[in-house]
Amino acid sequence: MKAIVQDAYGPPDVLELRDIDRPAIGDRDVLVRVHAAGVDPGVWHLTAGLPYVIRVMGLRRPPGRVRGWDVAGRVEAVGKDVTGLAPGDDVFGACDGSFAEYARSRESRLLPKPANLTFEQAAAVPVSAMTALQGLRDKGEVKPGQKVLIIGAAGGVGTFAVQIARAFGAQVTGVCSTTKTDLVRSIGADHAIDYTREDFADGGRHYDLILDTAGNRSLSHLRRALAPRGTLVIVGGEGGGRWFGGLDRQLRALLLSPFAGHRLRPLFAAGRKEDLQLLKDLVEAGKVTPVIDRVYPLGEAREAVRYLHRGQARGKVVITV
Repeated sequence: MKAIVQDAYGPPDVLELRDIDRPAIGDRDVLVRVHAAGVDPGVWHLTAGLPYVIRVMGLRRPPGRVRGWDVAGRVEAVGKDVTGLAPGDDVFGACDGSFAEYARSRESRLLPKPANLTFEQAAAVPVSAMTALQGLRDKGEVKPGQKVLIIGAAGGVGTFAVQIARAFGAQVTGVCSTTKTDLVRSIGADHAIDYTREDFADGGRHYDLILDTAGNRSLSHLRRALAPRGTLVIVGGEGGGRWFGGLDRQLRALLLSPFAGHRLRPLFAAGRKEDLQLLKDLVEAGKVTPVIDRVYPLGEAREAVRYLHRGQARGKVVITV
């Protein structure tokens, strides 16, 4: 089969299209014929090996040869202990190595594909939408009527966060660049702030919950926009240097929170089948719709990763197989 293989850390050029063997499946595994795979910032970080702290998983070379986690496709084969899926079923979820014609996943990481989504749309959901859900619901404890600020509202996580916050009954303000304000409003934001022209932390407005998606603003700047006892949830980060990247800001938030008047909470999202089911329900109810910027064929995976890393994407970037 054809797959995007990585043998060393580096720029996206280290990603190569090669012929490799199909993955073998165990008793509880599912072999998926991949139709589409989502691209998220974690793919770039693992490709580059940055920040260096992630190299604990593989000091000299990345763990696993094939990149990609988000997947949507059709079940090709199942292990003998798999009972909920069968060959021919259309599925979506997470796996190890979705940038390939075939990928192996545990049954517990997959669900039937939402009937109202294409494979490309379904592949955009798992990692980014689950991150948004866990940031708002679990860490942010969002409640109906609260004022919620989404920073990076036009990105992969941000576009899902805007819609999920609205589905939970919040009043949503999205922060994005000039060319993306119309998009942010179109997916349900009550207000959109163009950060190139306006500072959301100018003291004029305060929010019960701020979800900062992969930003690099200081904690003190973000806290100026919080209401008393408000909550700041930090999702990733792209600053902080080559050793720790955005992790240093998350760790500082964790240490400062007990002494601050606000709740400062880092988010390290985890894959959960029950959360994927909730997202599927929201999608099928029409409350959440994936926003896709660009679609690349498998052979152009390095260009897809490079484009995402430039930070200009409006929603998700997807690879088709």
